[in-house]
Amino acid sequence: MTRTITILMVCAGVVLPAAAWAQQGDVAYCSALGQKYERYVGDNAQRDRGVQRNATVTAAIIKCKTDSASSIPVIEKALKDAKFNLPPRG
Repeated sequence: MTRTITILMVCAGVVLPAAAWAQQGDVAYCSALGQKYERYVGDNAQRDRGVQRNATVTAAIIKCKTDSASSIPVIEKALKDAKFNLPPRG
């Protein structure tokens, strides 16, 4: 029993920091996507060219820090639909 608990604690010690690091990476990537969207799609010049700001994407950008996993695909799709390359991940 004690050995099982020790193994679980070691596993948690390895997995939890790795998961936290991955989440920080996702937040940074989500932020980079949001910045690119704001710069190119949210800009007045783009609106003049017919690219409209999307409320769903704006909400996803706001949620980047709290729910980057669901925000990233939304912003990526909006950038791809507007014919922009995605920023590098990582």
